[in-house]
Amino acid sequence: MERRSFLKIGAGTAGAMLVPVFGNAIAAEDLLNPMALSFKKSLADAALNAATQAGASYCDVRIGRYLNQFITTRDLNVENITNTESTGVGVRVIAGGAYGFAATNSMHPDAVAAAARQAVAIAKANAKLQTEPVQLAPVKGVGEVSWATPIKKDWRAVPVKEKADMLIAANKAGLEAGASFMTANLFQINQQKYFASTDGSYIDQDIHRLWAPINATAVDKATGKFRSRGGLGAPVSMGYEYFDVRAQDKVRAAGGVTTLYTKSYDVVEDARLAGKQAREKLSAKSVEPGKYDLVLAPEHLFLTIHEAVGHPTELDRVLGYEANYAGTSFATLDKWQTKKFKFGSERVNFVADRTTPGSLGLIGYDDEGVRAKQWDIIKDGVLVNYQATRDQAHIIGEKESHGCSYADSWSSVQFQRMPNVSLAAGKARMTPDEMVADVKKGIYIVGRGSYSIDQQRYNFQFGGTLFYEIRNGKITNPLEDVAYQSNTQEFWNACSAICDERDWRMGGSFFDGKGQPSQVSAVSHGSSTTRFNGINVINTARKIG
Repeated sequence: MERRSFLKIGAGTAGAMLVPVFGNAIAAEDLLNPMALSFKKSLADAALNAATQAGASYCDVRIGRYLNQFITTRDLNVENITNTESTGVGVRVIAGGAYGFAATNSMHPDAVAAAARQAVAIAKANAKLQTEPVQLAPVKGVGEVSWATPIKKDWRAVPVKEKADMLIAANKAGLEAGASFMTANLFQINQQKYFASTDGSYIDQDIHRLWAPINATAVDKATGKFRSRGGLGAPVSMGYEYFDVRAQDKVRAAGGVTTLYTKSYDVVEDARLAGKQAREKLSAKSVEPGKYDLVLAPEHLFLTIHEAVGHPTELDRVLGYEANYAGTSFATLDKWQTKKFKFGSERVNFVADRTTPGSLGLIGYDDEGVRAKQWDIIKDGVLVNYQATRDQAHIIGEKESHGCSYADSWSSVQFQRMPNVSLAAGKARMTPDEMVADVKKGIYIVGRGSYSIDQQRYNFQFGGTLFYEIRNGKITNPLEDVAYQSNTQEFWNACSAICDERDWRMGGSFFDGKGQPSQVSAVSHGSSTTRFNGINVINTARKIG
């Protein structure tokens, strides 16, 4: 029986996170065993033929092999190494104008055909209650095609010891620099996905993603006070070459306060800085509440984009079909239909895509066989579009899907998931230091922190990792206890400057939850360093009374 559980990853005294683990445990060397393409096609044909014969007007079949390797360490110890494999077939059909879905972990043509017939039976039962038939936007079949994440070094072929040694070296560097506790983890995912449909597509994809989150915690033993500093490396859709450090991929933060990364990641260097900065945060000045101009690095802003732009422009939330994980959306159809709803200032442009190299959303085709593409969501500050799947496109007058369908397993039904949603770089040449030079009273924020957002994705509060006071155009001392409050429309209309494309880079969410039962996906959000004027900042350490 397949195991679908959660792995508890410790994060020092800062708490822990639950990471979804899918599949059965296997040996590391078995990760490289392939599944023959001809075998996958034979299973797909068994499903398509059985569904059609049972009365389906449409059928798609997803044959998946999902491989994970998670390595977790704390201080100088390896705590856990997990290798899992999950393999099976999911069949979705339309019969009588309604959906049906069934899945099996048996890789035998008879079992797959039986699952297809079960899906048709479910669809016919659903049709008795369905008030309107499912309308699928047309997709032209592409025949037999393949797509793979561009990688130079397959993580599956890298010895586990080499990876564990890298993580332990990172922890050692952080401890020597001032951390009381260190954690370093490595999440590696390979999704081997084969999609076929009655539209005439047979699509084979090989998708790779990885992430190496670290966390440094420094404790003042005299007072019991502690502070943490998380890693600043982004999760990516790349091979293990991401850890082959190149000097040109290191980015100087504004004022030189820390080192940031793009295209490759020096996890040991970042851990060393994390240990040092976690210790420095213990004595940092507590922020004075009030209005500030905020200068937000991409390593921070990606999460605000994710929560306050990405989720509220998911069409299923807008329509009220989806409310799990923080509600529906304020960005309703009536606002979009005016063609002049000011989501943000005129310099704010958000583009959705699943094509950016290295991004977590990078694919060739989605789980409905739709080719990856790019489109505008916010144009010159105005809400112009959403994120839609084949059965949603007609609702907003689109002739084709945006390619936003995804399932996290062969056993899960595909539904609308967020693509990359990114803030376009500024058109005028501007560096982060030049942006800071124009700020009289402000705060520079780097890295993600805790957050809260309401059930309409409107009112919110965001923290961060590193905070620095800006006074009269210069970054001065570190700050602590910083969080900013605003609402989505007010915040993006306060956007006053965006650095140019030289500063543009991506952050991302490796385990983004949605749906009931819950599914996880991975998505990136890009931006350049961006300034927001007159934002309310609170002191999170203050107590009432």
